[in-house]
Amino acid sequence: MKKYITYVGLDVHKNSIDVACADSDKKGDVRPYGKIGGDLGSLDKVIRKMVSLGRELRFVYEAGPCGYEIYRHLTRQGFHCTVAAPALIPKKAGDRIKTDRRDAQMLARLHRAGELTPVYVPHPEDEAMRDLCRAREDARHAERKAKQQLGAFLLRSGFRYTGPSNWSLAHWRWLSDVRMPHPAQQVALQEYIDAVRLCTDRVQRIVAEIEKLVPEWRLAPVVKAIQALRGVSLIVAATVSAEIGDISRFDNPRQLMAYLGLVPSEHSSGEKHKKGSITKTGNGHARRVLVEASWAYRFPARVSRRLWDRQQSLPEAVRAISWKAQLRLCHRYRRLIARGKESKTAVIAVARELAAFIWAVARHVAAAA
Repeated sequence: MKKYITYVGLDVHKNSIDVACADSDKKGDVRPYGKIGGDLGSLDKVIRKMVSLGRELRFVYEAGPCGYEIYRHLTRQGFHCTVAAPALIPKKAGDRIKTDRRDAQMLARLHRAGELTPVYVPHPEDEAMRDLCRAREDARHAERKAKQQLGAFLLRSGFRYTGPSNWSLAHWRWLSDVRMPHPAQQVALQEYIDAVRLCTDRVQRIVAEIEKLVPEWRLAPVVKAIQALRGVSLIVAATVSAEIGDISRFDNPRQLMAYLGLVPSEHSSGEKHKKGSITKTGNGHARRVLVEASWAYRFPARVSRRLWDRQQSLPEAVRAISWKAQLRLCHRYRRLIARGKESKTAVIAVARELAAFIWAVARHVAAAA
């Protein structure tokens, strides 16, 4: 006996979930179920009612700020659940009416038609490490902002540091000698200085926790191996691994490049072919750290003492990939600069190929495991 399927669309919000259903045996019928509370208990009540009808249930909802709690809750109960990529959901041209009810019906209809693109749901351990790496990124942003505010306050007060570099020991000593003409300004200066120190301490604490937790992580072998590549420090390796997750899900490096948004955009029609800047789709956190790492390839290829120390316990095949990457990427940067490309454009091109070498190292580690 054929078992029919009910596709359940969920439009998820903080305090509510709109539910709609589409049956596999009724192609044109998409019916709204109603609005329920945003907690898992309310969802379980709906599931119990639907299960009693004896149909197979397949759920779908858009990826959003509520995370993957519903996905994990449903899969633990044995239900099929898809988290759809919002940017890849087909939209009707000229549709100017958007409601939660309509969104739930649209999700159910498209899921039944097979026109939704699922996102990769990270392993809970990978997501935890990703949150820690993003917390460090946020702390770095707050530190940079605090330094900018302190510098702006000193500049408009008529104080200019003439030393070789800011935030060095000499710069901190100069800050301690600054005397403002008014007591209120002196208090403001001290508050700005304390804010910078607090942000710096916060960054250092998070980095220390990353260093402590990475060896216990399931992706620790991958993190250690890709540090063989020049410019890929522990923070870069941990961030890339946490954001990408299981690299084996990419069949070839071109898929990883596209996922990171490092491939050129294109607008071609007929005999006209035009390529533009990179797409910047996908994961921006991993793309940013890869671009930062790629600046190391501006200089001639060499194995520095720090890189040599990171490679000592790694297989010869991984070290060979690292050296091949240096020879190719350093030459590519110089060649692009010689052709008149801007340094930023050349670094983006290097970052695209660096992602391919990271893919190669990760696949080698997975094959050796």
